[in-house]
Amino acid sequence: MKRHVSIAAAFSLLFGVSNAVADAPVRALAARVSDPSVQWTPCPPVFATGCQMSVLQGDPSKPRADLWLKVPAGYRIAAHSHTSAEHMTLVSGTLKVRYDGQEAVVLRSGDFAYGPAKLPHVAVCKAGGRPCILFIAFEEAVDVAPFAGDLTLR
Repeated sequence: MKRHVSIAAAFSLLFGVSNAVADAPVRALAARVSDPSVQWTPCPPVFATGCQMSVLQGDPSKPRADLWLKVPAGYRIAAHSHTSAEHMTLVSGTLKVRYDGQEAVVLRSGDFAYGPAKLPHVAVCKAGGRPCILFIAFEEAVDVAPFAGDLTLR
């Protein structure tokens, strides 16, 4: 059986995110990764302990949410997919990522990547380096499904 986790549902259950926040007036936002007021929460259980995320803007259960994803150096992001396309910019660290059917690429701080909807991918943050922090903009509601196929980094 394939597990499919809604990140919005995980946030709601773990942290009591309410629809009142989503219905609030839209405000301009500027955020700094190093700001101590940034609220980092554990990633859905599809990912191993150590993965953290922070919703920056929007409601993850609806289209067009933006978030940061943070993993420590040496962390392997398990193979997974999303029903939404994702637009990513690596904020810090060095991340090797591979999409199913494609060669792996190495992203460095400031690099951009686009992940098509439903395309499985896997990544690893370079060991011995800085933690990897990704800015991710989702086109549709945020979710994650584990990928059971053979997808390794070469």
